[in-house]
Amino acid sequence: MDLVHSALQGDRLALARLLTQVENETDEGRAALIRLFPQTGRAHWIGVTGAPGTGKSSLVNQLTLHYRREGRQVAVLAVDPSSPFSGGAILGDRVRMRDLAGDPGVFIRSMASRGSLGGLAQATAAMAQVFDAVGYDILLIETVGAGQGEVDIARLAHTTLVVEAPGLGDDIQAIKAGILEIADILVLNKADRPGVESTERALHSMLSLAHPTRRVVRHHGRWETVNEAALPTSEQMWIPPIQRTVATEGKGIVELIGHIAAHAEHLRRSGEWAARERARLRSEVEALLQKALMARFRAAVPQAKFEAVLQRVHERSLSPWEAVQLLVDGRWG
Repeated sequence: MDLVHSALQGDRLALARLLTQVENETDEGRAALIRLFPQTGRAHWIGVTGAPGTGKSSLVNQLTLHYRREGRQVAVLAVDPSSPFSGGAILGDRVRMRDLAGDPGVFIRSMASRGSLGGLAQATAAMAQVFDAVGYDILLIETVGAGQGEVDIARLAHTTLVVEAPGLGDDIQAIKAGILEIADILVLNKADRPGVESTERALHSMLSLAHPTRRVVRHHGRWETVNEAALPTSEQMWIPPIQRTVATEGKGIVELIGHIAAHAEHLRRSGEWAARERARLRSEVEALLQKALMARFRAAVPQAKFEAVLQRVHERSLSPWEAVQLLVDGRWG
């Protein structure tokens, strides 16, 4: 069966099998990606990240329900922690998405992080491209929720939602996570809890420090300070809005959807949409190139010689930097 053709025709079983091939990096999966790539570039990729316990899955559930009411086709790609026994996805958060079960316009796929840092598995971008190619116009990518290391999502998604919640030490956590560098939209979920005002004040305070009236912009490779009012509308900086939500009750979701749409419009108007696409594809090509070169290198170096060089490093007669130079130069004999 031609999985690519069937998936493009809307066959959900074929799509599921195709995603498995891509995630497992089989020859069939790689061939499918080559065929599908010209069809990509149309979906809005939305990343949802944040510390564990902030309600990311419940938020994704509500966003999906709203987009479906608008008639949009939605794919949810949820990156879960790997099971220490099977290596598969734990799938614990999927119970919060039961409202989406049976909807033919929604496809939920969980994948294991398989030890990848940054909250995303290496195959995430490839699987996202499959959803993009087969016609899903909204793609929600939910990360593991490791807390402080989830910066990869900002390089992958067009719009990144960073989810915070009161009572989780957010003042310090946000700073350590580099939240202002990652977030396009700050979501203050569980806003019915005590402490929401202090958490929001802390976030506003950090935003005011990062985005004062006079903005720092990069110009010809140098950082310069300019007045925001002096910038053309298309070049004005996007300031991450803070949106309160109570995802379990659907509160604040309509407003959040509005912020997401406004950010997409800003990206297209400013030209940053194309810039982000180019940066993402560049990162993907470099990662694949690194992997291919490493595979070619290991195939060219006899295993016994490689182990001999490692033994010299272990004996401290050779430094790791010298070992790499020897191996690259082919002087391992």
